[in-house]
Amino acid sequence: MDASPAYPVPTSLSPSRVESFTSCPLAFRFGAIEKLPELPNIHTLRGSLVHRALELAFCSTGPERTPELFHRSLELALSEYEQDPEFIELRLDDEVVEHFRQECRSLVGRYLTMEDPTQVRAIGLELRLEASAGPLNLRGIIDRLELDEHGGLIVTDYKTGRAPMQHFEGRRLGGVHFYSFLCEAVFGVRPSAIRLMYLGSGETIEARPTERSVQFVTMRASAVFAAVERACVTGDFRSRPGPLCPFCSFQQWCPSFGGDPTIAAVEAPLRRAVVAA
Repeated sequence: MDASPAYPVPTSLSPSRVESFTSCPLAFRFGAIEKLPELPNIHTLRGSLVHRALELAFCSTGPERTPELFHRSLELALSEYEQDPEFIELRLDDEVVEHFRQECRSLVGRYLTMEDPTQVRAIGLELRLEASAGPLNLRGIIDRLELDEHGGLIVTDYKTGRAPMQHFEGRRLGGVHFYSFLCEAVFGVRPSAIRLMYLGSGETIEARPTERSVQFVTMRASAVFAAVERACVTGDFRSRPGPLCPFCSFQQWCPSFGGDPTIAAVEAPLRRAVVAA
């Protein structure tokens, strides 16, 4: 009889989890397999808050989507998030909180320079989709699904950072192609365009999905899943140092930084409890 795997094998993957594993298998193990709590992060909260503000604004009809509505939606989102336990745990002083608010206002203001929201025919906001790709379920959340002038689907993804350099652009679009696959699998329609809106720099990157790009999504996800499955069976989740290491919640247990990954499952919840106290 085969031995049980060292870790349970996940049954689904999202674009962020695919990127997490390819970037650092050990961080993937901590977050996706062991589900260890991560420390609150002001950059992640800022992105979530701005997404929430845009979602609130797009709940209104086209003619109602004035700049004033977007600013009101942002203030409502700010009031929601400033009561969020993760925001409170950051223990920001008044000056940092005000800077955070101004950053969020600036991002929403820049969005309003990038397109006319009154002309957007949104049909889905923060849309959760899931579809099977062989034995694996692929899942994701589409920021905005809309119709173009011919009735075709457009997938729009908001990014609160700056647009990547050209040689990283394809990797970023890969995640949105993932959503294109989900749309085709769930609705039976391939989107006519996929779009990344970089609110940090005011740039929009757009691509048209093809049969080949959609097939590549399932091929890549299947290859990553096979690697995840092997790692779960063997227990071999290796660290992969990179530029995101300073922002990793699990760095103190990473062997690349002198840490012991075997004690993370015990210490991470205790650390979170101390931070929240």
